[in-house]
Amino acid sequence: MFSTPYQALAETCEADNSSFNMPLLLAIALIGATVGGLLARQRKGELQRVNEQLLQINAALRKQAKIESYAPTLSYAPVGGTRVLDNEVIVDPKKQELISKLKTGKNFLRNQQPDKAFTEFKVALELAQNLKDPIDEKKAARGLGASLQRQGKYKDAIKYHSLVLAISEREGEISGNTEAFGAIADCYTELGDLEKAGQFYDKYIDRLEKD
Repeated sequence: MFSTPYQALAETCEADNSSFNMPLLLAIALIGATVGGLLARQRKGELQRVNEQLLQINAALRKQAKIESYAPTLSYAPVGGTRVLDNEVIVDPKKQELISKLKTGKNFLRNQQPDKAFTEFKVALELAQNLKDPIDEKKAARGLGASLQRQGKYKDAIKYHSLVLAISEREGEISGNTEAFGAIADCYTELGDLEKAGQFYDKYIDRLEKD
């Protein structure tokens, strides 16, 4: 007897509930689309900024003949480096071993063997630290960073490139900082962190203009 009114009431409540939920679902969808659009525009802006920075870097490099580097495949860093003359006499055997490790590591990098290069540069870093030789310490750290970068281990590479900057700050001299900034920026770009990449590209460009 009362089944029909109850059924009608249930249908009415169900209809009201559905009409109440529709605007809410639509609002959630619109919010999601808006946030997605903002993130996409932000990402596009970051990419555009990095691209503009790379154009600045290329322009600056055309004015600069050469930058010392253990990472010859980097687009902004041609091969170079301090060479030890063959007739130079090295009395300290540890120093001689250090120079040998740096040379061997560099050759491994040139021959596309970054894993072997890493081993050589690692020994070189320990030797340089024991000898308290900050210049070769930075060369070894730079080589380690480049070796890891070639292997796609960008987070670890950043640690060694950052070590170059730390040694410079400790010693009060900035040799190697320019390429360290560029290498760190490259690593962050590969990791997809364009904001940090942009910060280090700015530092790299600033150093290029001052060098």
